[in-house]
Amino acid sequence: MSGRRSAHALIAAALLLPLAACGSDGDAGAKTGKPAEAGGSFPYTVDNCGVRTTYQKAPERAVTMNQHVTEIMLELGLEKSLVGTAFLDDEVLPRYKKTYDAVPVLAEEYPSKEKLLAADPDFVYGGYASAFDPKDGRTRDELKKSGIDSRLNIEYCAEGRTTLDDVYREVDEIGRTFGVGDRAEKWVTKARATVAAAENGLKGREPRPVFVYDSGDKTAQTAGGAGIGNELITRAGGRNVFADVDKAFGDATWEQVVARAPEIVVILDYGSTTVEQKKKRLLDDPALRDVPAVKNKKFAVLPLSDAVLGVRAPDAIAKLASQFDR
Repeated sequence: MSGRRSAHALIAAALLLPLAACGSDGDAGAKTGKPAEAGGSFPYTVDNCGVRTTYQKAPERAVTMNQHVTEIMLELGLEKSLVGTAFLDDEVLPRYKKTYDAVPVLAEEYPSKEKLLAADPDFVYGGYASAFDPKDGRTRDELKKSGIDSRLNIEYCAEGRTTLDDVYREVDEIGRTFGVGDRAEKWVTKARATVAAAENGLKGREPRPVFVYDSGDKTAQTAGGAGIGNELITRAGGRNVFADVDKAFGDATWEQVVARAPEIVVILDYGSTTVEQKKKRLLDDPALRDVPAVKNKKFAVLPLSDAVLGVRAPDAIAKLASQFDR
């Protein structure tokens, strides 16, 4: 079972918890005081998903709970700050493999509260709301009582639709939290250039209707309009046929899939169900035989870690665009 799939049952409940705005006020990201060694200043105060934290210094013993936030840390060269990680959805990028392999894996899925505390972290970074599941005693409030600061990836608390600006902000705030704001700034500059280059090659193209198939049999788990996946599809020259679903991921009926007549199906690649098995499920369903994407076998493939808010997002645009154009 993948990290996000097991998270699905918990995300909806977690999102019902009251959340304040994710730091759009003037104090979010404020920094004052003595400059840190590597591009940061402390104390540093940040508002994240309704939790306001002031860091007097960079965390030294961090645990990442999901792959895409692990990759943010590794991209910023923060592997020495990691004392544990968990829950891969798919393979880490080759450029991270050596540094990832040096980080202790606390659990294949989420570690228990006891195992998490045994790693003696001073910072816990969750990619999905389920990383802080109250049923497992891992809420951010509970961790704070144990003297542990935390952060939730802002895809799961952003108001309105998630955009690339949220990706840049996530990386920037992690960089500042760990005193490597200069590294984050360089990454954001490069990411903006990557996005601009991809979009320059798409000017004048008519958006094509796209259905994201994550998983599901009785219903289809798909990408809604609130997550970064919707933004990636739009920027790659597509139009998400389920953009009206006000979640990052949600369920759609097969009748809706038929009615919305997507011309392209994006299959999310992760977990124990292969891409070929997912294609077969779609191709073998007689109810879908007249759906243009299925009829014409027009499939694109994207690893799940490319479709969530992390450092893969800028490159994912060109990856999708090249498949849309085939």
